[in-house]
Parts: sequence; C-alpha cells; structure tokens
Amino acid sequence: MPTMIDATSAIRYDQLPLSPVAWDFGLFQLRWYALSYIAMIALGWWYLRKMLGRSGAPMAERHVDDLVFYLTLGIILGGRLGYCLFYRPEIWRDPLDVLKLWRGGMSLHGGFLGVIVSLIAFTRRHRLSLLRVCDYVACATPFGLVLVRIANFVNGELWGRPSSLPWTVIFPGTQDGIPRHPSQLYEAALEGGVTMIVLAYLFWRTDARLRPGRLLGTGLILYGTARFLLEFVRQPDAGLDHLWWGLTMGQTLSVPMIVAGIWFWGRSYTRSSVTPVPA
Repeated sequence: MPTMIDATSAIRYDQLPLSPVAWDFGLFQLRWYALSYIAMIALGWWYLRKMLGRSGAPMAERHVDDLVFYLTLGIILGGRLGYCLFYRPEIWRDPLDVLKLWRGGMSLHGGFLGVIVSLIAFTRRHRLSLLRVCDYVACATPFGLVLVRIANFVNGELWGRPSSLPWTVIFPGTQDGIPRHPSQLYEAALEGGVTMIVLAYLFWRTDARLRPGRLLGTGLILYGTARFLLEFVRQPDAGLDHLWWGLTMGQTLSVPMIVAGIWFWGRSYTRSSVTPVPA
C-alpha cells in the first residue's frame, strides 16, 4: 500500500511571488523563459570573448559574433525540433503547431544537437578546428543551463516526482495537490552550476584548453550524468517515463552524451597538445 504524503508542510507554488510574465505591455508579454534564452546568449557571447584572451585560442575575436549567430539558430531550431520529435511526436499532425514557440516546449538534448550542426557549419566556413571550438563553447554553455532551468521553475513546469521532503512544492499545474521535488532547481544546480564550476576551473587553472576534446568531454560527462540521475526525481512526460528498455526518454538521450564525453575525454590524453601562441 503506497505511503500517503503529508502536504501540510509543502511549499505552495501559487503563494510564491512568481509569475511567468516578466513585463506585460498589453498587446505583448515578455516572459522570463524568453529572457532566459536572451540572457544565455548574451552571457555566452561575453564569456567566449573573455576566454579568447588566453593564449592558444582556436579563433579570433572577430569570429565571435558570427559564432553566436550560428549558435542561436542551432539552439532555437534544434531545441524546438528535438522537443517535437522526442517528446511530442503527435504535434506533427498539425505542422503549424511546431512553429508556435510562444506555447513553450524546448528540448535541451535537441538544442545540443542543433548546436553541433551549427558548429560544424561555422567551423567549415571559417576553416577552424571543430573540436577546439567545441571545447570553448562547452565552457559557455552552463550559463544557459542555469538560467533556463530557473525559468522552468518560475513557469511552474517540468516539476519533479512526488516526495515527502520538507522543501517539496505543490505545483498548480499538476492538479493533484501532491508535493513534488522542485527538480528544475536541482537541474539548475547540478547540470548548470556544478558543470560551470568544474569547466571554469579546468579552463582557467589547468592546461585543459590546450588539450583538444578535454573540456567538451568533461562537459558532456557532467551534464549527461546529472541529467540521467535527476530523471529519478524528475517527472517525465506522460508515456515517456518507462520505455520498453527500462529508461525514461531523458535517460535514453543522456546515455550517448555520457559515452561520447568519455571518448572525447580519454582521447584528449592521446592527442598532441596545442602550443600556446599569444592571442
């Protein structure tokens, strides 16, 4: 017989001073979710420029603006298409719904694939090292992971599984009144915060930036592992919680990231290091 969860000590989301809308201009609403993507791109642009100040950079500052443009397209198109393919395949019955970004629905795994495609196009155009540019982009990515997950919490979406822990939250969107893990904040801390700290340490305090693939591999391992483990407390989309092979969709998409990360990380020890040349 399942244990009843006491909801009296849980935090009620509707009593928090939160709103998905940052500013309401009447005919137009600016939402925190959209602002999180704008801030993610702006912070990534700033951090990339800062990293290029160190010797041995794989590109010049003149490349950054073009790179950010490519990455923006990759994030938006990949994130939306990934969500529609992995989590809402029924949406293709009305293809116009795929374009309705204001209704929400983005996949971080899809965004990751979109970024890879955009990086391939960018580095081919400028004849740069794809692997080394990926290392630098990996270091700037956690800013977005933190901001987007916090925005998910502000939106009251992508909540966690039922729990009796004292910091659980009752989200109105669940319509069942059951306290749940604020898994969005767990993801912001682990997928974003921890990954950011580790990559920053490796970049600024070690020679990892001169070892092609090491930063990328580390980022993939950290994100993929965090997402895989957090799926145990995150409420998966309906029908995608226990697939026939025993994993959730989020875990399934994380496994290739972890495997790829281990490969890149291991190979970084066999590749020749980059000779640091002043920028």
